[in-house]
Amino acid sequence: MQRRDCLTGMAATMALVAARPALAAPPEITFDELYASFSALGLKFSDKVLNLTDQTIRIQGFMAPPLKAEAQFFVLTQIPMSICPFCSSDSDWPDNIMVVYLDKRQTFVQPNQRIAVTGRLERGSWMDPETGFVSQLRLRDARYGMA
Repeated sequence: MQRRDCLTGMAATMALVAARPALAAPPEITFDELYASFSALGLKFSDKVLNLTDQTIRIQGFMAPPLKAEAQFFVLTQIPMSICPFCSSDSDWPDNIMVVYLDKRQTFVQPNQRIAVTGRLERGSWMDPETGFVSQLRLRDARYGMA
């Protein structure tokens, strides 16, 4: 094999690698983008939430203190909280929290540590059969890391 043939082969391989599409980062959403309005009928989801439902998204926030240490879910909040913002019903659902169901257990972090969470967005009223916690928005199969 000639040196020229080797260099030509390497150039062709590099061109193929460069032509591969890069994996796109999941779309990011903020707490301010979750709802379009609030009325006597309750919160109305934003168009962004409607369009991203059932897709993997990324959101940043703070982990509220969990109900129990071995839980596989937590509440993500827009601002740090010292107590968990659980609600009695979905009509009382605050517009600045989201339930996160982890794909596997992770160590919980301090409530003042900003985190980035990636998971599949679900919307609509749902009651967790294990805890009775009612939510309007959830992330499923989620993972988090430091923001």
